[in-house]
Amino acid sequence: MPHSFSKLIARRHLGATRVLGYALTLSDEVAWEGASAVWQARLEPAECAAFAWAALRSLDYDGALLVTEAVLDGAGAPMPPFLDQMDDALWWAAYAGPSELEAYALSTFQALSPSKRREFAEYVQEAA
Repeated sequence: MPHSFSKLIARRHLGATRVLGYALTLSDEVAWEGASAVWQARLEPAECAAFAWAALRSLDYDGALLVTEAVLDGAGAPMPPFLDQMDDALWWAAYAGPSELEAYALSTFQALSPSKRREFAEYVQEAA
């Protein structure tokens, strides 16, 4: 005996999809924050990841980048060096978002003396 597809959907998935409808209808920060909490409670991490992947794929590159940076918050401004400046810089760069990397790379390069800029440009040419 055939069943409708909706009768085959797991109960936790029905709740998750219902919350999506509410969030889309209300379309405000509170609704989306609540939806996130419900999905975290009702869905497996792999399901949340697949959901996020599909949503990000629906955006163009710049839109997806804006969303991921907003969610991950990037690294923020680099902290003053603690012990080793290079270790601190490497740590920060590992967490920085693409726009942060570009902004700090350009501003740091521009702050170098002309001779250090030439040295750095030569280093980058060789490394590339």
